[in-house]
Amino acid sequence: MRLLVARCEVRYTGRLSALLPEAVRLLILKDDGSVLVHDDVGGFKPLNWMTGPTVVEELGGTLVVRKAKTEDVLEIRLVHVLSDVEHDMGESAALQKDGVERDLQLLLAETPSALGEELTLVKREWATDVGPVDLMCKDDDGGWVAVEIKRVGTIEAVEQLTRYLGFIREDPAKAACRGVLAAQAIKPQAVALAESRDIRCVEVDLAVLRGEREPELTLFQ
Repeated sequence: MRLLVARCEVRYTGRLSALLPEAVRLLILKDDGSVLVHDDVGGFKPLNWMTGPTVVEELGGTLVVRKAKTEDVLEIRLVHVLSDVEHDMGESAALQKDGVERDLQLLLAETPSALGEELTLVKREWATDVGPVDLMCKDDDGGWVAVEIKRVGTIEAVEQLTRYLGFIREDPAKAACRGVLAAQAIKPQAVALAESRDIRCVEVDLAVLRGEREPELTLFQ
């Protein structure tokens, strides 16, 4: 992994055009071809990025990042390099979900209808360029449904599912893919954000899924 801290200007062209004016930024060039441009504010999300695989060329004082089979180009004009280091990160180790999330995923994969609608599992850990979707399903009408599973649903979980949906919907055949956030408990702020993005929230009980107790009956008026 290469880490560059530099005063730079970043220009993106492709499906749209965007310009980041000259400023000091952190550039991350990963071995999988991903390139991320970070500022010192704005949280964990990069200001601009290109998912791998990519081709990176150094032309004079400019890094030119191209994504294969697309018109996407990221041009990073280096004005002044403050630091340029490379690190061997060793063999990658996949994220291990905690016991609750893992068990929820396995049980919901066996019985996706527990999410409150008739769903058919297509695949667990559906791969995308921005990470694996826990469950990829289809509904009765053949529509795609991406399910993200957490022990506790937070705003970060909604943001994560939003990134997955953005990638999935780039495929015209999945442009109408819906999102479902499933968790044992979901924070009110996460519910509000999810609703604003048409993401359905479902609270599930691990003990009920395991058959350890009967679901509570709720009377709706």
